[in-house]
Amino acid sequence: MANLDEIDRKLLAELQSEGRVTNVELASRVGLTAPPCLRRVRSLEEEGVIRGYHADLDPSKLGFAITVFAMVSLKSQAESSLREFEEHMKSLPEVRECHMLNGEIDFILKIVSPDLQSFQEFLTSKLTPAPNVDSVKTSLTIRTAKHEPGVPLDR
Repeated sequence: MANLDEIDRKLLAELQSEGRVTNVELASRVGLTAPPCLRRVRSLEEEGVIRGYHADLDPSKLGFAITVFAMVSLKSQAESSLREFEEHMKSLPEVRECHMLNGEIDFILKIVSPDLQSFQEFLTSKLTPAPNVDSVKTSLTIRTAKHEPGVPLDR
């Protein structure tokens, strides 16, 4: 874990909350002047603590009305098979997240789709025939009670 002081944690909390804040405003919020604030942020970027900046888009307003979680079991858990599956998932834009798990299920995927028919087509033409897939179980989200990207920084 990165060696972060209280100001670094404040910077990260502010940026995680509002990635478009100006350096001057950010500096003011954390009690610094602009030049040292910018140096700290650049240092956090160079260390890989800050991986990037992204807009939080509303999927439904962009035509992606449904979100599905898919639990995927593979035929083989050999490292080459795992990597091949992961690379294939990276190539599918509908797959927004892909996490390898321990236990009965090998991967959980977060998938977005315009509608159920489109998802069914994706499932049968792209996911189930993917390399090394043994089984797929899906759950359609009904609603999202919490969507909090990032990590808690106030501990």
